[in-house]
Amino acid sequence: MSEIPAKATESKDPSDGARAEAAAAAMAHVRHGDGPSGDAMWQSSPPGSIYDYIKVASFSIGPDGLVEQWSLRAEQLFGISAEHAVGMDPIDAFIDPDLRAQGQRKMAEILDGREWTGVVPFRVPPSAADGESGREGLAEVYVMPTRTEEGEQAAVCIVVDVRTLRSIETDLAASQAIFGQSPFGFVLIDPDLRVRRVNYRFASLFGGSPDDHRGRGVHDYLPRPEAERVTATLRRVLETGDSITDMHVTGFLPGSDERRHWSINLYRVRSGSGRPIGIAWLGTDITARRAAAREAAAARRNLALLNEAGARIGNSLDLETTARELLDVVVPGFCDLATVDLYQGLLAGDETPPGLADGSAELRRVAFASAVSDAPFAGSGAPVSVGAVHHYPFNSPCADALRTARPQYIPAEEGGLVQSTLAVPMVAHDTVVGLAQFSRTKGSEPFGDRDRDLAVELAARAAVCIDNARLYRREHERALMLQRSLLPPGDPVASGLDIACRYLPGNSSADRPSEVGGDWFDVIELPGHRTALVVGDVMGRGLRAAVAMGELRSAVRTLALLDLEPAEVLSALDEIARGLGAPGGVQQATRAARRPREADLSEVYLATCVYAVYDSVTRRCTFANAGHLPPVLVEPGEDALMLDVPPGMPLGVGGEPFEEVEVELPEGALLALYTDGLVESRDHPLDEGLQAFVGALTDPSAPLEDVCDHVLNTLDTHHGEDDIALLMARVQGLPAGSVGDWTLPREPRSVGRAREYARGQLLSWDLEPLVDTTELLVSELVTNALRYGEGDIRLRLLLDRTLVCEVWDSGLVQPRRRRARDTDEGGRGLQLVGLLSAAWGSRRTPRGKTVWFELPLPDGENGMVDPAEALLSLF
Repeated sequence: MSEIPAKATESKDPSDGARAEAAAAAMAHVRHGDGPSGDAMWQSSPPGSIYDYIKVASFSIGPDGLVEQWSLRAEQLFGISAEHAVGMDPIDAFIDPDLRAQGQRKMAEILDGREWTGVVPFRVPPSAADGESGREGLAEVYVMPTRTEEGEQAAVCIVVDVRTLRSIETDLAASQAIFGQSPFGFVLIDPDLRVRRVNYRFASLFGGSPDDHRGRGVHDYLPRPEAERVTATLRRVLETGDSITDMHVTGFLPGSDERRHWSINLYRVRSGSGRPIGIAWLGTDITARRAAAREAAAARRNLALLNEAGARIGNSLDLETTARELLDVVVPGFCDLATVDLYQGLLAGDETPPGLADGSAELRRVAFASAVSDAPFAGSGAPVSVGAVHHYPFNSPCADALRTARPQYIPAEEGGLVQSTLAVPMVAHDTVVGLAQFSRTKGSEPFGDRDRDLAVELAARAAVCIDNARLYRREHERALMLQRSLLPPGDPVASGLDIACRYLPGNSSADRPSEVGGDWFDVIELPGHRTALVVGDVMGRGLRAAVAMGELRSAVRTLALLDLEPAEVLSALDEIARGLGAPGGVQQATRAARRPREADLSEVYLATCVYAVYDSVTRRCTFANAGHLPPVLVEPGEDALMLDVPPGMPLGVGGEPFEEVEVELPEGALLALYTDGLVESRDHPLDEGLQAFVGALTDPSAPLEDVCDHVLNTLDTHHGEDDIALLMARVQGLPAGSVGDWTLPREPRSVGRAREYARGQLLSWDLEPLVDTTELLVSELVTNALRYGEGDIRLRLLLDRTLVCEVWDSGLVQPRRRRARDTDEGGRGLQLVGLLSAAWGSRRTPRGKTVWFELPLPDGENGMVDPAEALLSLF
């Protein structure tokens, strides 16, 4: 403070009143104390009182305005002994010269009998003890008038160190913030081992308010054995002062049977005088951490088992030996009993094992292992000895596993030895070659989901080794079959596009008879009446190029269904292409992507690809290019031009991102995607071929089939050096009348409005049979957007070959369908959408997500789902 307050009873500090009250209380305690004067008087209160923390002193002023009495606390506060202080003028000794005149006036008023209180800055005079001279401070002074025996006016002054009070206030505020806002459970326990105080986090876990826990003991929270252990620890901490760190405690929360684990830290709490006043308990829930540790330990065991399987399985080309190697790995480390059955047709040398459709074909038991008994395998019907030929009944779990290529749990028989059995199909290259059964006896841990996944992986590794006998086929036959199966069947159909395509395989050469190439194209329908157009070319020829093309094309279709952006699709394809040369194929893509650069170049696959996504509503097309030739666009009344799409690096090179270009296509425009075989040959360089191709697109309004034929007839397409793929599309955007688009505020009434908008739009489109179903599904999606989404809601209806409804919001969390239990009151919305719609899903958008469903038009060809029947089927 820069000056003495003008009004003695007013304070400029919000906390001054509290400090004055505290000082008065302290003085009252002194006045009513029973102890003697001096040091004994100050110790009359028990240790731990307020005087251990604040500095309170007193002195008296005589009728002449000089110090008459000087207490021991005043000596400690000001650093001046009574010998020097008595007889001093307090104004001249302690007050800054600039404030002395005002101080003298106040002193005169006090000696006239007026009380005064205020905050006063002071400076210790030179007569103070060593180190105290010149020290500045801030004191709150309460002056009470008195009279001497002679009746003269005097005064008694009580002084409190303001800075010490403010420090205490700051410490208390910080302590309260830590105690009240801590995300951990905090408990203060008194010396009787009773709860004195808990924070809100602790109370939220164990119920009630923090005050409800006051006075409780450890036995009120923990089971008896655990409580006794913790109580003994608390006593030891209280007696010795040694803190306890990361002590693990187990118990239960009120109303829950789930065992919880906590890590607690204990330390002794002392008062300002050093007297122990209790124990601080800081607890953290580590249940999830312990579960994760157990999961990690199980994962390490499984990884060790997989490593052992990789080293021991497949060392022989003999089928029976490979099967026994599998059982040597799993028994007893993974299970107690195990068998392997292989299709009899596979053992007989047939090209394809028979009976895959129903799982009831003949099998031969080729291996059996047991860690507990030599008896035949129990739990799956009549015992089958090694070498016997048998088959499983159609309705048995084993037949179902063979039929669906998915593992099945087999229930245990009453009174049997086995308590848990897994029937795992042995799948190699998408072909089921046999069945492995793993069983655990009673007393062992039943199989869980992690065990099931491990069993599938072990069976798959053995199946790959067993399937090596069927990997030798004539390259030409398999390549042709593969190529025919990978081309789009028939004429592709897309919303808002007229599609025409051509594919010409390259001719055979003398040194490579009838080798096929790796060119491909595809047309993929996407949600929201959007279409993905793809053209790609795997470098090289032969079976390896065809296989790589097939894997890339399948990956493109899978990634397209995930509704990724074009650049993201190419980035994922790049990773897949980098892994095609790995021994495990695409499944080892990540591992193969990290292989050294000096790897065999014959195992390096490179491919070019252009990926475009066309939106029939906005007529905008987004392109991404991985080293492919640029697309060609012909607008009505304009010359053909090559779009400037950054080419990027070919797939399989890696290390570089791909860029996107968005182009708005006018109505009637023609878009052409192609491979280099169309524009490049040994006799015609690339630039010349590109100019010829652009020049051949002179009449974009002609039928697309005629345009394709004209291009192939005009260019040199008979060189036979490379495959030729040509994909042409004419833009036919969705009419404005076929689009309904509304924005809804984020409020409950928007659900009803959405239904009204949908009903009105469908009636205007003469789609009355779809009104009830659409209203119901729109209500579900808008309700989900209100409950789980963010921002305003957008509803859009699109009418083309089907009816598509889209609900947009700003939330990033994708909806996930789950199966509601019979007792659940909710959770069936998305299940209902799946039952009533032909298809549904969700996709990311630049500002959130879109959830959509699709309904067939009531044209008599597609049967409509009755909403009432669908609702009843949920229960």
